[in-house]
Formats: sequence, structure tokens, C-alpha cells
Amino acid sequence: MRKRTILVLTHPDLVPPEVEGVLSTREAFEIKTEYDVVSTLRELEHDVHVLGVQWELRPIRDAVEQLKPDIVFNLLEEFHGETIYDQNVVSHLELMKVKYTGCNPRGLMLSRGKALSKKLLAYHRIRVPDFAVFPMGRKVKRPRHLQFPLIVKSLIEHSSLGISQASVVDTDEKLEERVRFIHERIDTDAIAEQFIGGREIYVSVLGNDRLAAYTPWELLVEKQDPDAPLIATAKMKHDPEYQAKKGIKIRAAEQLHPEVEARLLHDSKRIYRILELTGYARIDFRLDEEGRTWFLEANPNPDIAREEEFAQAAAFDGIPYPKLLERIVRLGLRQE
Repeated sequence: MRKRTILVLTHPDLVPPEVEGVLSTREAFEIKTEYDVVSTLRELEHDVHVLGVQWELRPIRDAVEQLKPDIVFNLLEEFHGETIYDQNVVSHLELMKVKYTGCNPRGLMLSRGKALSKKLLAYHRIRVPDFAVFPMGRKVKRPRHLQFPLIVKSLIEHSSLGISQASVVDTDEKLEERVRFIHERIDTDAIAEQFIGGREIYVSVLGNDRLAAYTPWELLVEKQDPDAPLIATAKMKHDPEYQAKKGIKIRAAEQLHPEVEARLLHDSKRIYRILELTGYARIDFRLDEEGRTWFLEANPNPDIAREEEFAQAAAFDGIPYPKLLERIVRLGLRQE
């Protein structure tokens, strides 16, 4: 691939240092994606510029006019502190006729809404848990069809924000308490869905029209409390000390029946297309004790740090990290 001018967009707090210094374990953990992407693109001899943005669109326009990048590598997960505004940044890039990596605005909108995505997929006969939405300012009343146990989440936030062991509830009192927590602490509507016991499986998908689905990966907790439900909490995802303490690993799923693995890969591609995703995404499933797969959510533009599950799954299937980033760039350049 020829040398490109690449503008990387990221949160201002996550701009990697230009000069290597001594970072704490937590600091290195927090910027690992940005550091891995920027340093690898530079190793590939691209002309890489990093811009931290969060409150104003004008800096993006100014940087585009000044640098005239071949492509914008989009690592933004929010704007104005709101997850749902990431689609507006991408829309802004489209209005400027600038190529970008990752998902298009429509796919971001369809997949970010957990209720909307489940409704669309249920219509297409993808198995999804029963659920109900609890808007802010409304009385918490569980519909009759919604049976315990339930897991309560933010309707729109991702990265397990607001999810802990207390998110799994088994009474109406606990349901109301957890919904109020989401309303008051996360400041979003809440969704409560049927909690599916079993294995937590992730499938990484890459592509626009021609899709590649990589070997399924699985969340494992070596020191799990036998009475605690297996859920990907915020601490599991974002606290390296907690990860080490609990022996949390995400690795290639073992002992999957060939038919189950084939169904996971097939359904992941179907879901990707139904939700009109582009670039790259991670599709999250539960695999219950009866071997049934349940769609949980789709994550467009997931974490692509070298050691995270997307890049690791690609590497497991023979796509090393530099080659993966090159493919993501090529997909962004071919948005027509």
C-alpha cells in the first residue's frame, strides 16, 4: 500500500505522546488503542497526524483543509460526552467528502440503539432475548412477558458502562432499583432483557460488501465466584488490576460444535448486513446450555488495540496487526 496522509481522530485525553516516556500501567492501558494504531501506521511509513476533538467540529474542518488527508482514521467513541453523537462526526466527514475508516452513520445509529437493533433482528428471525425499555421519567413497571432473571443496561451506552454484578436482578424491587440507577447515574433510558446463562462469545467481522468473520472468541474468568453470573462488567473491561486479580481472559472459543461455530459466523455476517454496518464490528452472543445462540448487541468500531479481541481474532486467523490496519484503511478508501 502506498504512503498515505492519515488524520487520526481521538478523544483529547487519549492522544498518545509524541515522545515515548514512562507511563503508569493505567495510563498505558487507557491509550493502548490510540498508541497501537498511530505507532503501527507510522511504522508502515504513513504520514500520520493525530487530532483530539470532543466539543467542536471546526478543528476537524481546519485539519482537513490544512492537511488534505487521504483518509481519516476514526477512533472517536463519543462527542460532547455522548455516545450517540459519534454518528454526527462521521456525517460531518461525509458532508466534507472525506474518506474515513469504520462504520457509516446509519449503521452507527441502528446498532447503538439496543432496542432498535433487537427489533430489526427479531424480524429477521435472529434469536434475541425478551426485553423492555424503561424511559427516564416513567414509572418502572415490568411487562408480564418479561420473566426473571433480567439484566439491566443503558439503552445506548457501550463499553459496559453502568454494568456490574448488581445489573442482574430477580425481583421487581431490584429491577426498579437498577433502572433508577441507570436513569440517575448514567443519565439515559434503561433496557432490561432476559438474562441468558451460558458462554459469552464474540465474533469479529471485517468488510463492506465482502465480509470476513473471524474465529469466535470467548470471555473467561478463572476466579469467578460460582454464585455470580458471568457478565462483562465495566471493571472486567477497564480495570487491569481487576483483570489480573480475577484471571480474566478473552481467547479463541474452544470445544465449539462445528455446527454452532458455523452458525455463529453465518449469523454474524447476517446481523452485520441487516444493521447496515461497514468497516469493522464485533457481534456479541450468548451460547446457552442447549447450544442455542442469542444475539446480545453489535459493536461498530470496537476496540482495535493490538491485544484486544478483534485484533487477536484476526491474528489467530492469519492477519497480523499491521495488515489488519491496512485492510481497515483500504475499506475506508473504498466507501463508494
